[in-house]
Amino acid sequence: MSVAGINVLVEETRAAQARAATPLLSIRGVSTYYGNIRALKGVDLDVNEGEIVALIGANGAGKSTLMMTIFGDPRAREGTINYAGRDITRLPTHEIARLNLAQSPEGRRIFSRMSVRENLQMGAAVNGGRHFAEDLERVCTLFPRLKERLDQRGGTMSGGEQQMLAIARALMSRPRLLLLDEPSLGLAPLIVKQIFSTVKELNQRDGLTVFIVEQNAYHALKLAHRGYVMVTGSITMSGTGQALLDDPQVKAAYLEGGNH
Repeated sequence: MSVAGINVLVEETRAAQARAATPLLSIRGVSTYYGNIRALKGVDLDVNEGEIVALIGANGAGKSTLMMTIFGDPRAREGTINYAGRDITRLPTHEIARLNLAQSPEGRRIFSRMSVRENLQMGAAVNGGRHFAEDLERVCTLFPRLKERLDQRGGTMSGGEQQMLAIARALMSRPRLLLLDEPSLGLAPLIVKQIFSTVKELNQRDGLTVFIVEQNAYHALKLAHRGYVMVTGSITMSGTGQALLDDPQVKAAYLEGGNH
């Protein structure tokens, strides 16, 4: 290979390394307010391509507020949110949803009067429903119970089935990054285990990047490559999932008392 060819190869390698080093989601100095109440206080957080990252904390710590702020409702008053190299801090929610970024919100929030199939069609509508049949088969393979209930109204299903539907609806848009807000909330342990197992499969098999907000710290940190701890709107700790599981402060605050 010529010297010029080697130089081109070196530059291409450097560019690839730079892309790999750039977080898919980068949050810097983000503060969010409800009126005059500062709910988020200068949050810094990164999610790299191919990772599962967990955010844990007590109820009311601001975890769900951060998740909603990423989607622009409420809007960050200070700081920046970058996704896939683009500043999305000021983008409207519907435009953010078109950027291969999907959310399964806290409390599921499915369309209760619509059938399972119609809920999934709503998820697919973000990318124009171009691959609906293929994606329907994929999510029904992930969640076989949904296949049995395609024509059933969402609101008549159990809490666990509704959570499966909420995640499946988000997956119908073929996201590059999936945001999961409290997926285990109010569910039986067996259903929680199934949902977390599915998330792990999507990450390992398909390379899906996942940012998960959870009160169930044990399950979230066992699943995650890395984690952050939020206390009253601020990030107070970060590390690998295992390092946080082993940390005495995390154990005392979030893992004792039968949480797992």
